[in-house]
Amino acid sequence: MTQAAADSVLVARDGPIATVTLNNPARRNALTKGAWRRLAEVMEELDAEDDLRCVVVRGAGDEAFAAGADISEFETERANAAQATAYAEVVRRAVKALREIRHITIAMVQGACTGGGLEIACCLDLRLGGHSARLGVPINRLGNVLAYPELDVVLRLAGEPVVLEMLLEGRIFNAEESHARGLLNRIYPDAELAAETQAAARRIADGAPLAARQHKYMLRRLRDPAPITEAEMAACRAVCDSDDYREGFRAFLAKEKPRFTGR
Repeated sequence: MTQAAADSVLVARDGPIATVTLNNPARRNALTKGAWRRLAEVMEELDAEDDLRCVVVRGAGDEAFAAGADISEFETERANAAQATAYAEVVRRAVKALREIRHITIAMVQGACTGGGLEIACCLDLRLGGHSARLGVPINRLGNVLAYPELDVVLRLAGEPVVLEMLLEGRIFNAEESHARGLLNRIYPDAELAAETQAAARRIADGAPLAARQHKYMLRRLRDPAPITEAEMAACRAVCDSDDYREGFRAFLAKEKPRFTGR
């Protein structure tokens, strides 16, 4: 891996909370092929950490979450269908890692969140935005189309009418419009966004991680029309055998703050 690719996605830990920063501020955090690959690696590595409870994804600086793919490399990396196929495989791995990480994830969206940046945000569990947030997929200006996995994450969140607005008209929604369309859970003044995001991450980290991960799995599973199996039903009840469950009701009865261990 080149140093540029390694530096394109930064990771910082604060106890049970990790912050992943898309780091290309000179180009509004646009993602190169190497950055997509590094993002996949980072999320896969974080998924394996048992003591982690929440992952915040944000852009470097205050101008953008991520303004999509870095178009400056298209002439060398996406000049034809064969190159686009190889590029799409890299992005698909990142999308899969973002969607399937077992820990709870939050997108902190400030400024431009377009194209690939919107895809990343839509993969995550919660999206908190600043008033400067601008969300959309102006791909109609490039003569290109979204790949199925990338289109799927936006469609599942926003629905077909909103996605068609973005794709066919190249609409970019402001923070208020994005909130009204379900693309953002909450919006805050930009100066308060980082603190509010960290407060949300802390509330998640203070909760029971086994239950949070199970709820995340269950919500994703309910999108699948296949019947819920007996084994999956049993997995829901298995949390009642955990130390965290016993600690939860003990602390509630004692009127104390619970101390969950993830066991």
